[in-house]
Amino acid sequence: MTWEHFDGAPLLVGIMPKQHPEVLQTAATLAARLAAPLVCAYVDEASYLVEWDPARSAHRPSRDQGADDDMLALTTELEAQVQATVDKLPADGKRPDWSFRTLTGDPARALGQLAAEVNAPMIIVGTSERGFSHRLSEALNGSVGAWLSHHQSRPVLLVPYRMPAHEDRP
Repeated sequence: MTWEHFDGAPLLVGIMPKQHPEVLQTAATLAARLAAPLVCAYVDEASYLVEWDPARSAHRPSRDQGADDDMLALTTELEAQVQATVDKLPADGKRPDWSFRTLTGDPARALGQLAAEVNAPMIIVGTSERGFSHRLSEALNGSVGAWLSHHQSRPVLLVPYRMPAHEDRP
């Protein structure tokens, strides 16, 4: 199912591999409580959209998922993760309809643009993971949540990493 088939405006959640599960759990629970659909988006920072001119055979679409087995495996894994999270919601309530989108480029800008396209009333992202590599990445690339909260008009829900700082990741 794609977001074009939803009756109402969907909540948008940014997801990524090995992300702490609270982000997706919070987004799915909130969508269920609000009876809103959920658009889950993964941003591939290694790919960027290019202009494509069908008249020039030298160009090809910059996002051809069928040609990239690694990306297909990753999206399949993320979609299964979303489905498993939605399936764990209480059966007494209505589980949200959801869709999955793969975006390219800068994560904050891509999520902001998708939120505008689907008219999402809220964008949900996680806080930074702990550890040196994550802090270095954030220092070089910036925080997705911070950029979103400063450069677009939609509310941004930042979901914190809930494991106490003195415990290691399981």
